[in-house]
Amino acid sequence: MKLGGFPERIWLGRWSRPLLPVAIFVLLATIVSPGPEPLPWEAGEARLVATPIPLDPGDPGHRDVGRLHFLAGWNLDSDDERFGGLSGMHVEAGQVTAISDVGIVTRFPVPGPALDLPVRFDPLIEGPGPRSRRSSRDSEGLLADRDHLWVSFERRHMVWRYDRSTLRAEAAARPEPMQSWRGNSGAEALLRLADGRFLVFAEGRDDGAPYSDVMLFAGDPALPETPAVRLRYRRPDGFRPTDAALLPDGRILILNRRFAWLRLSARLMIADATGLAAGGTIEGQEVATLESPLNLDNMEALAITVENGRTIVWIASDDDFMSIVRRTLLLKFELR
Repeated sequence: MKLGGFPERIWLGRWSRPLLPVAIFVLLATIVSPGPEPLPWEAGEARLVATPIPLDPGDPGHRDVGRLHFLAGWNLDSDDERFGGLSGMHVEAGQVTAISDVGIVTRFPVPGPALDLPVRFDPLIEGPGPRSRRSSRDSEGLLADRDHLWVSFERRHMVWRYDRSTLRAEAAARPEPMQSWRGNSGAEALLRLADGRFLVFAEGRDDGAPYSDVMLFAGDPALPETPAVRLRYRRPDGFRPTDAALLPDGRILILNRRFAWLRLSARLMIADATGLAAGGTIEGQEVATLESPLNLDNMEALAITVENGRTIVWIASDDDFMSIVRRTLLLKFELR
């Protein structure tokens, strides 16, 4: 989700004072104009620069937060206007596959000794509504297996399935129970459970409510005939979910974001996936909270890998294509 509300659009983190004039300009632009729709970008390649960053800018030796042990972090930047807006991602075999919130599949290597990296952009040609309208390509959740990509479209309350190699659309559904979700806080995250069922999380409104809606699908949510039931997720106080991923032991790791007083924070929760049924509640236990003075931004994307028996947690931020004031960060942790 793009940060809603005027203050969230201009969040500047630790740069807020020197960039206050820029923030005021962005605020005024937001008030007087809804902003142009994005161009129908084409597929192509560019270069990506990865700059290593510490977890804590004031204390490079600070590596542990909650149950997370910091392994590496990078600020990602490119001169290509197609880079940014990362809202969901999948990490596998040293490669990142991400979806931006304008419907661009973005692929690049995990940074290593080489910090000047190739990046590939493939806009989704098929999707809900005209490709030239940002509202019809507001893609937030990404799920991948060997052959397919599933993408959730927040404003259109849809789930589409694509061939992973060609990105041709294979199936799409507009589940009726999701149509009551608010446009800019709808289908934010999706995952597949170990038993083959799928979960789709709504971000939910920033209204102080304790729950966000969740749909539990008996199978593929991109097939209109797939049965589904309603659940709810008890979110941490003041936070809303932005992504979720399945851990190797079958539990669910949920990334949550909070915006308060021009500051962003992120909290990870672990929830049990057993016994999910209609009307049930997903409740989690806190793993870690990322907040100032740690390096973070609008943390939206989450992925899990396993390295030498260790569970690795990847978190990326969505700069909303406003790199002048926001950053695309990729953080790598070990879950202990």
